[in-house]
Amino acid sequence: MRSPLAKVIQEQEESEEINMTPMLDVVFILLIFFIVTASFVKEAGIEVNRPEAATAVKKERANILVAISDKGEIWINKRRVDVRAVQANIERLKAENPQGTVVIQADKKATTDVLIKVMDSARAAGVYDVSIAAQEA
Repeated sequence: MRSPLAKVIQEQEESEEINMTPMLDVVFILLIFFIVTASFVKEAGIEVNRPEAATAVKKERANILVAISDKGEIWINKRRVDVRAVQANIERLKAENPQGTVVIQADKKATTDVLIKVMDSARAAGVYDVSIAAQEA
């Protein structure tokens, strides 16, 4: 027969176990909170020196960013893209977000030839809301 003291010791050992369920619930809730509230910054892939404009206006919802470097390289979604593939890339991004607009971030030293080709490709892809990024003067 067991002694009453052994029964008390066994009950204490059982009560010393830590219940991890509430802590895991809190961790998952925090994870969901940070994922939902995080601001996702979209980048074209390179940093460009944009020209200054006195009438520059900040555009809040720019979904499709295209960057043109000073050497004429075109970047979309952190990938270098050939000028012939710009239309296909913009069509794909437009299919993902039909309300998307195109913002072209052209370097000061980029040629207008490349800029016009990118604008034509965007319009051929069905996006007529095309803007050119500039710094506020």
